[in-house]
Amino acid sequence: MDIKDVIREQVTTNPVALYMKGVPQAPACGFSATAVQILKACGVREFFSVNVLADDQVRQGIKEFSSWPTIPQLYVNGEFVGGADIMREMYQSGEMQQLLKDAGVVSSAA
Repeated sequence: MDIKDVIREQVTTNPVALYMKGVPQAPACGFSATAVQILKACGVREFFSVNVLADDQVRQGIKEFSSWPTIPQLYVNGEFVGGADIMREMYQSGEMQQLLKDAGVVSSAA
């Protein structure tokens, strides 16, 4: 399987997929930490994550897959959402909470 096929399968079979540096319990950069904090603040209890530092092929492949040059990258129901800055803006405006609610990954009580 080509790396882009692997990534495509990951983002389409997991409601929330975060490509990040490190793991949710121990992010390896501030931007990845911000992304994890935003998801948790929105009420996302579990999500699929990929540590891009563990595999250079994935690290480069995700950038090509999304045509987005930086990590982290968030996907919700197979759709690319953006990186940490976009996530922060969406969270501050309430768009992130609504997106995750609409995607069925958090309850309206979250």
